[in-house]
Amino acid sequence: MTDTSTDKKPDGSGLAARFPTAYSILFLLIIAVAALTWIIPAGQYDRAMNEEVGREIAVPGTYQTVEANPQGFVDVMLAPVAGFYDPDSYAANAIDVALFVLLLGGFLGVVNATNAIDTGIQAAMVRLKGREIWMIPILMSLFALGGTTYGMAEETLAFYALLIPVVIAAGYDSVTGVAIILIGAGIGTLGSTINPFATVIASNAAGIPFTEGIALRLVILLGGLAICIAYVMRYASRVKADPARSVVAAQRESDRRFFLKETDAEFSEPKLTGTQKLVLLLFFATFAVMIWGVSSQGWWMARMGALFFGMAIVVGVVARLGEKKLTSAFVDGARDLLGVALVIGLARGIVVIMEQGLIADTILNSAADTLGGLPEIAFINLMLWIEIGMSFLVPSSSGLAVLSMPILAPLGDFAGVGRDLVVTAYQSASGLVNLITPTSAVVIGGLAIGRVSFDRWVVFGWPLLLILVVFISASISLAAIL
Repeated sequence: MTDTSTDKKPDGSGLAARFPTAYSILFLLIIAVAALTWIIPAGQYDRAMNEEVGREIAVPGTYQTVEANPQGFVDVMLAPVAGFYDPDSYAANAIDVALFVLLLGGFLGVVNATNAIDTGIQAAMVRLKGREIWMIPILMSLFALGGTTYGMAEETLAFYALLIPVVIAAGYDSVTGVAIILIGAGIGTLGSTINPFATVIASNAAGIPFTEGIALRLVILLGGLAICIAYVMRYASRVKADPARSVVAAQRESDRRFFLKETDAEFSEPKLTGTQKLVLLLFFATFAVMIWGVSSQGWWMARMGALFFGMAIVVGVVARLGEKKLTSAFVDGARDLLGVALVIGLARGIVVIMEQGLIADTILNSAADTLGGLPEIAFINLMLWIEIGMSFLVPSSSGLAVLSMPILAPLGDFAGVGRDLVVTAYQSASGLVNLITPTSAVVIGGLAIGRVSFDRWVVFGWPLLLILVVFISASISLAAIL
């Protein structure tokens, strides 16, 4: 239920243990940007209200140099705080987004305390015994649903130990089990529709409603999911027909001994209780109400946060959790997403330094000179690759959104490309990278639980990534010219 790299559940292995966390990367970027305010000439655009965007935007052709305001030590130390709110005027920056994230985390914590989601997935999986190949599209679709709605990521780590023994007992390999979970949730995040940690935060940073561009994102979600399901099913079928074709064939017997040592031939079938079915209904209804509120009632972060807070109470009462368990689950859920809230403030602090140092418009002007004259197709594809490169440095989806969107989204105004399309390019790039990046605790942790080495995962996944890049590029290119 969060972005893919805040390391709230670090596995302590491999590259993930050696690579700096998102927090360190973002704070180092604050320092680096502060240093740039001493080097890059200060400048500003005139701004005017744009009714279509609903906010003031830079007016092309009005850039001019102004007196410099370089940022020093005190400014750097204040930047994370200023990322949340202006310490002088107390005007909100990212504090509303951070509070919304914490309230959403509390809601998800309460839902998870009922075990409704876990039990539902287990029940669907076990009922397919004898027809195991069909658990691939069903489970990948369920994980994708979690990814596209609330950024399911760290939560998936709990499913590897449950799913992989079933997959291996069915005649497949551990890579198949990892792929069902990691790629399933990952393609959902790549094709985010209402994911608060990608689409909502990025759209907010870009100054547009997150419902703008949702049709294209739905196309990318469904098309990408179909591609991924076909890819994993084809691989699984080949492995079952000939185990030697597995990318981890050398450890087949070792994996069977490890994962099946305590697994009986028959799996007990978990069943959803009436209460759990009602909880799942309330869970999906909450997101439906959020979409209705934002699209037709003018809701934003405060009201969305109030919705999730209220529905957490409703779920707790329906599930008869009791006051102590309800509050404990809510606090634990919010605690799980505290790292995401801090990342949002840190990332916004970078923008604050750029704005106070009067270099944000200078960078925008330079980028506009480079990108603004490009045709729409070239512009949006170059934007995709810029975001792919930045995703390796800042694998946090929410951190990258707040860092890049205030600067890159306005470039669409100069190039004649909608800001919603820039947001789509951002989340597609972030989703692609987070299917394979070794800097993500979710990727490295999932591979570690599945006993799949990173190099074997690359061998398995690189053709799929290539196909997805072509599909996404074609989708955003077509959208740019329509």
